[in-house]
Amino acid sequence: MSVVTKRIIMSISGVVLCGMSVGMFKHAALGVDPFQALMSGLAAVIPVRFGTLYVIVNILLLSFPLLMDRHKIGLATFINLFLLGYVVEFSQSLCVRLFPTLGLGGRAILLAAALVPLALASSLYFTADLGVSTYDAVALVWSERQSRIAFPLCRILTDSACVLAGGVLCLISGMSLPQLFGSIGVATVITAFFMGPLIEFFNKTVSRPLLGAGTEKNRK
Repeated sequence: MSVVTKRIIMSISGVVLCGMSVGMFKHAALGVDPFQALMSGLAAVIPVRFGTLYVIVNILLLSFPLLMDRHKIGLATFINLFLLGYVVEFSQSLCVRLFPTLGLGGRAILLAAALVPLALASSLYFTADLGVSTYDAVALVWSERQSRIAFPLCRILTDSACVLAGGVLCLISGMSLPQLFGSIGVATVITAFFMGPLIEFFNKTVSRPLLGAGTEKNRK
């Protein structure tokens, strides 16, 4: 299999796996990843279907990589932009059908089952280097331009900013505490502080060996 084919498969698989994982997070109702926490806050104040709102927000965010590093824009960027929100909707509805009633233990298991695939998904399409999501581009460009700040720390900072903004928007919308903790909860804290290191772990142990391309860029 050629390197180009591997990159395409890794990009598509990463985006789809990411959407499925986020749908599991949402059904577990113990919090979602930081960017989705921001999206939950926006969805609470903007009456637009989630999949459509995701496209709109990411089109706006697309201006960042366009201005700072166009290399980050590629096949995976547009698959993420136009597809991921709807994959999330499908995944969540599938979870509702498969697991209509979940106790706290079941929700915790579903959360754990979603966390690792989410980090793996991000690692796959980062390493494939055919573009990343507009949000992911922020931490990647930041870490590459500020060599003294490693990617895991950049990711923690951008994730924390999204959690704060999402929480404020949820409160402004008048969301109840149970609803708020369903969007910004234990899963949000876990992903905000551990997603960067987890992604780097999968970069080293799965994605780079799978691609078989040890370029300097992929080592960053």
